Amino acid sequence: MTKDNITGLILAGGKARRMGGIDKGLIAFKGQHMVIHVIERLSPQVGEILVNANREIETYQSLGFTVVTDEINYFAGPLAGLHAGMKAAKTEFLLSVPCDSPLLPDDLSQRLMSALESQNADIAVAKTGEQHHPVFCLCRTSLAQDLENYLKAGGRKVDEWQKKHAYVEVGFDDNPLAFSNINTPEDLSKLEAEC
Repeated sequence: MTKDNITGLILAGGKARRMGGIDKGLIAFKGQHMVIHVIERLSPQVGEILVNANREIETYQSLGFTVVTDEINYFAGPLAGLHAGMKAAKTEFLLSVPCDSPLLPDDLSQRLMSALESQNADIAVAKTGEQHHPVFCLCRTSLAQDLENYLKAGGRKVDEWQKKHAYVEVGFDDNPLAFSNINTPEDLSKLEAEC
C-alpha cells in the first residue's frame, strides 16, 4: 500500500473550551502553530492533507491545504470532522489525527495500515498501554455513509462507532509521548518542558 492511497485529515474543528476558546491548532508550541508541527509529521505519511475546521477557516486555508467543515451539526465532535474528511477524500483510506498532538509518530500511517491489512479490518486505532487514542485512526472511506447514518441518529461517541466495524488496535507503547494532546495551558507548558 502506498501513501498515495491515504488522505490525511487534521481534526481542528472543535471549540477548545479548556483553552479559553482559542483555536488549538493555531496555538504556538515551541515557536510555531501546533498544526504546523502536525503537518510536518503527517505530510510524509500520506498523499494529500485535508484540514477539518469550523472557524479560522481562512487561516487554515492560507497554509495551502483544502479545509473541510462539518456537514452534520457544526461542532458535533470528531466524528463530524471524520465524516467531512471521508466525503472529501478521493482515496480508499483516511488517516485522522488531532491538531493538538504535535509529536505524532513518524510511522503512524505505516503501522496502522500494516495492522489493518493483516487483520482485514476496516478501522485501525492507536493505543498506548490501556489508553485508546480513537482520533488517531486509519479507516476505509467507504464507511462514510454508515458514519453519516450514525451521526444523523444522534451518535457522537468515536469509539462506539468504530467498534461497530472490523476494528483493530495498534500498540505504540514504544512512543507514548507521541499521543500527548494539549487541552489546557498547563498541558502546553508541561509538554514543551518534556521535549
